[in-house]
Amino acid sequence: MAAMVKVFTLGGTISAAGGGAGRLSGTEVLAGAGLSDEVDIEVHDVRRVPSSSLTFADVASLAADVDAARSAGAGVVVVQGTDTLEETAFLLDLMCAPGAPVVLTGAMRRPDAAGPDGPANLAAALAVAVDPACHGLGAVTVFGDEIHAARHVRKAHTTALVPFCSPGAGPLGRVVEGRPRLLLRPPGPVVESPLRPTRSARVALLTLTLGDSGELLDAVDDRFDGLVVAAFGAGHVPTWLVEPLAGVATRMPVVLASRTGAGPLLSTTYRGPGSEYDLLSRGLLSAGQLDAVKARLLLHALLAAGMQPEQLQGHFDRLAGA
Repeated sequence: MAAMVKVFTLGGTISAAGGGAGRLSGTEVLAGAGLSDEVDIEVHDVRRVPSSSLTFADVASLAADVDAARSAGAGVVVVQGTDTLEETAFLLDLMCAPGAPVVLTGAMRRPDAAGPDGPANLAAALAVAVDPACHGLGAVTVFGDEIHAARHVRKAHTTALVPFCSPGAGPLGRVVEGRPRLLLRPPGPVVESPLRPTRSARVALLTLTLGDSGELLDAVDDRFDGLVVAAFGAGHVPTWLVEPLAGVATRMPVVLASRTGAGPLLSTTYRGPGSEYDLLSRGLLSAGQLDAVKARLLLHALLAAGMQPEQLQGHFDRLAGA
């Protein structure tokens, strides 16, 4: 009996023949992937847009479709543009129930370019989606035969054929001769239970730069429900921003992350004004191992799910060991 895979297509470079606004259908995208008769594929055209135009509502709706597909025994592949692929993957990891992997892939070259990479990426993604050994991995990306966990992966190059990496972790494995070969497994799911949105939420992301005087911080007002600060190094800000940030933290959750994109936020190594110790003692929350972009996604998902302020830090701490 053929394995069932439901493929949800959202658009992106993999569908952008000619480079214009028109997009190929999901069936047209999969036509060149050299599909095996051992896999029964059901294609769902969810969107036909650049991934830069996807919204939280789009991903929440997709998460519901993914859970329905997996409850029916199907594997799942999501095909989209690479610009926000890491964000969709992490949100699906937060919103979907544990089970068979949710595999995300796409392409760096359009289907009409010389040597398009989409077909090979699709074939590898399907191989991961149907392999029982890949159950329990959570959401993963498959690109250039590399398998990356959504909690770690990030797009690190604008044009490279394999633009994704997992700083501080590395890939979970590779697809070799059409079969996944796992090198390691995540120790557990990223959340204890799926974070299903029950209300709207708006979370701002502020990236600090040399000489930042805080004008953008002044714009973080009642329009937002939370703030993530991408601070210097291991969690440091200019001394003149300490009091303003502490003030914002009295009105909404403020998560302190690093703008470096790799490595943990520290907690006690530096203790002077504007240090991580100083800021955390003033009520800011630690992003732990998460980079600033993923910290924003987690805070958004937690707030949209109705989490109380005292519950937030525990979820960030959980990911430090996951």
